[in-house]
Amino acid sequence: MEKKFVTIPKSETPLTKEDFISDQMVKWCPGCGGHAILSSVARAFPNTGYKKENFVLVSGIGCSSRFPYYVNTYGFHGIHGRANAIASGVKIYNPSLSVWINTGDGDSMAIGGNHFIHTIRRNIDVNILMFNNKIYGLTKGQYSPTTPMGVETKTSPFGTIEQPFNPGELVIGSQGTFCARAVDTNPKLMTEVVEEATKHDGTSVVEVLENCIIFYDKAHEEITSKETRDNAQLILKHGDPMVFGTDKNKGIRYNPGKGGLEVVTIGINGITIKDILVHDQYSKDPSIHLMLAKMQLPEFPIALGVIRSAAFPTYNELFEVQMYEEQKSSKIKCMDDLLNSGDTWEI
Repeated sequence: MEKKFVTIPKSETPLTKEDFISDQMVKWCPGCGGHAILSSVARAFPNTGYKKENFVLVSGIGCSSRFPYYVNTYGFHGIHGRANAIASGVKIYNPSLSVWINTGDGDSMAIGGNHFIHTIRRNIDVNILMFNNKIYGLTKGQYSPTTPMGVETKTSPFGTIEQPFNPGELVIGSQGTFCARAVDTNPKLMTEVVEEATKHDGTSVVEVLENCIIFYDKAHEEITSKETRDNAQLILKHGDPMVFGTDKNKGIRYNPGKGGLEVVTIGINGITIKDILVHDQYSKDPSIHLMLAKMQLPEFPIALGVIRSAAFPTYNELFEVQMYEEQKSSKIKCMDDLLNSGDTWEI
């Protein structure tokens, strides 16, 4: 008999954004990017078709970790850095649930760093939504693993002297199968990215560049401001050329001579649209995906959208198959069989 994997049940009646709005007061600061993320998730969840009771949100500690209170689904508020471990157990034991991990740059990549990279490496079928404001907000402005070098904070009054993590690079380096990036000023793109994450089998990581208006205001201003965003953002679409710029005349080309990517201008030095890389988010080879995730201002634009969405076996599938095969061949069929197995004796 062939093993059939457990799937997430579909709702018999269509759901709306309002179905996922909780009755709890949202206690984020006015102007916090978290509001846009919450709204985008509430718009994306009904489009999955899943039953509302089959969603569960798991969080650690931080401003982002209040998220389960604000969405009308099941939720679990864990402890600092441990959301990935909790969520892994939830998904493995309850494969019919759509499991979402709400975390911040500090919660996931500092105290929770080990759980973060190994959840990704195992390719457990969970979704990680990372709020990256490049600071510790809830604990009042300490520098985090993504704070740029030189920035003055409560714990770096003379400027940080640490190289920051690039979350996308860390995800792909951890053998990640799904990596996406969005900005809190573009809810439409964020909603699309969240929907793509729900379709992916395996660990999906969505990094949202979020503004903390109190402790690190305008941290992403170069990327998100109206004056700079056209030249600072490369919005990726599968099957489309990687074109950006105010006049859509800039593009990304692979240059073997330089061993990597470069920005070129269409119409200059014989460059045409045919020279521009076409995005393939489904490629199993992570080479180009990693280059895209590593691109930084001012030399390159920041890659937004789904960077990588590669199909590989999930931990859940392999676990189910392994248990199924062992159960078929095992002599132990019930608890009595187990208790009377191995070395036993009577007194």
